[in-house]
Amino acid sequence: MTTSAENHRHIPQLIPSRLLRGGQVHHPAVLGEARRRRDNFQLRLADRITAFAGSMNFVWIHAALFAVWMLVLEKNPWPTLTLVVSLEAIFLSTFVMIGQNRQSAFQQAKADHDFHAQELELKTNTELTREIHVLTEELHRRFIRPTSERDEAAAPG
Repeated sequence: MTTSAENHRHIPQLIPSRLLRGGQVHHPAVLGEARRRRDNFQLRLADRITAFAGSMNFVWIHAALFAVWMLVLEKNPWPTLTLVVSLEAIFLSTFVMIGQNRQSAFQQAKADHDFHAQELELKTNTELTREIHVLTEELHRRFIRPTSERDEAAAPG
């Protein structure tokens, strides 16, 4: 039986360096977006901050920092602490929006790729269906019609 920590390690990460160096097979659109993000310093930094801000380590570090701040650093911690937490919330919400934009770009790239692949498959299937129809008509013309013409000639009239 596996623990939730063991299961968590196997969840695929959308961090470009992990996607590109892993031996797993990924959608071509996802790999293209990962390459684009890998090549841009700002996007790499945003990915790393977002990955850290979405972890339990982030929560524990902040809980400890806030406790130390409230108990040790200030006699009246609330005004300064409120300012710091508000500023941090502004920055973190920006990184959340960056992450949402990243996810949207992945989804759009994948949808575009899937659309083109389905269109190509539909075109191929249509061409195959037309070819099968032509072959079927040719078979009917060569084998079935001559038999029915012979049957008509043999029938007493």
